Amino acid sequence: MSQQPPRTPSPYPDESDGYWMHYHDEDSQKLADAVLRYAVDRVRMDPPPLDAPLSLSELRRQVGRTITPEGLGATRALEIFTEQLAPSCISVDHPLFLSFVPGAPTESSVLFDLVVAASNIYAGSWLEGAGAVYAENEALQWLINLAGLPSTAGGVFVSGGTAGNMSALIAARWSWRQRGRGAFDRVRPIIMASAGAHSSVGLAVNAMDADLVTVPVDDAGRLTAQAVQSAHAALSNADRSRVCAVVATAGTTNIGVIDELDGIGEFARANDVWYHVDGAYGAAALCAKSVRHLFAGIESVDSFIVDPHKWLFGPYDCCALVYRDVRIGKAAHTQRAEYLDVLIQDADAQLDEAYNPADLAHHLTRRARGLPFWFSLATHGTEAYEEAMEITLQVTRDAVDMVRASKHLQLVVEPSLSIIVVRRLGWQPEDYSRWSDRMLHDGVAFVVPTTHKGETVLRMCLVNPRTDPAQMQMIFESMRD
Repeated sequence: MSQQPPRTPSPYPDESDGYWMHYHDEDSQKLADAVLRYAVDRVRMDPPPLDAPLSLSELRRQVGRTITPEGLGATRALEIFTEQLAPSCISVDHPLFLSFVPGAPTESSVLFDLVVAASNIYAGSWLEGAGAVYAENEALQWLINLAGLPSTAGGVFVSGGTAGNMSALIAARWSWRQRGRGAFDRVRPIIMASAGAHSSVGLAVNAMDADLVTVPVDDAGRLTAQAVQSAHAALSNADRSRVCAVVATAGTTNIGVIDELDGIGEFARANDVWYHVDGAYGAAALCAKSVRHLFAGIESVDSFIVDPHKWLFGPYDCCALVYRDVRIGKAAHTQRAEYLDVLIQDADAQLDEAYNPADLAHHLTRRARGLPFWFSLATHGTEAYEEAMEITLQVTRDAVDMVRASKHLQLVVEPSLSIIVVRRLGWQPEDYSRWSDRMLHDGVAFVVPTTHKGETVLRMCLVNPRTDPAQMQMIFESMRD
């Protein structure tokens, strides 16, 4: 660590508070001690309190104004957060947070996130953040190897699946227009995706001023190559030339289905169409030998995403965006400006051995959000990740057996990975909502209803190795009444 300059008196005596807030003093030392104490205590809660949100009016009444001209002081501000604001946030890492896609960060990844914040690294360029980018790329390489991509592959960590999907599709559009040699420069592209694709795909299509062709799924909710081929064949010749990408999903958000990745990949290659796989949730299971065969065909993608903050035990926010040929991502996203010339020249000087992360997605400023994931991987090793993944998959299988053995529950779909969708016999939509509200209010579990083919059901997503079969049995038993 470089030596710090000596503390000198403020040249602005009338603004001393604004000057000294950037320097260490007795108050900041007390704050540091308190923050570290809270952080360590929070990460070691087993389990953490589930907590529940308060309404805006309740928070206004309890908390009041926090931003004032004179400031609250660190002690009071931290007290407000720990005692009033934090308890109004549901703990995503609670072992019975089973809604949406939870998170289960390792202790090492959370603690290292403190290091990342304290280091305040600008990780958009190799010039300014070479060491951090190197470490992030090590973690990306593990994912690249799991997917079986070639040596040309590379990527970047972005904020989440929405950012990852959009950036991948921007690269797909760039590649399509390059192949058109000017013929498509003023043509709206078409993107093909399934009815079960994540909503961020539709958002990206709208943001890119493209057209979406929604392809029907089969009875299991799976996008098949035959369906994609049929939808493509039904287009006019002019529209077929506009198809720039097809999107498949490796673990749909609602029911966890993995599309027919190999067959869709063959379609994409035969028709010279960019092939993107949204694996934000499910592609994490590539590291599990018991389900690796479900991802056959992912090795043929042009791009894919997976979120370490979901099922790879990292903290928010972190999505890995990987390109088959990283140079396409760079060509599609590099921003040009006078003040950026030095960054571009520095990257070029690396002779394509290193890339600026800012050049690989629709961002410029970025924190080193991949470092907590890297640190956890480096600390525990990939074998520990494989074991943790298999634990969650086995608990899912055990829970499915419990549902099959029960008389009041039915499986709605056969699970592919770790999402369980169940029907409570005899319940109406309002019964599901009442049960869900009671479980959250009592601090037991967070399980919200969803719909499948128009029917209200319960969806449970397991990604936390600390979720055990006894807890799942307790949840199922609570639905008897």
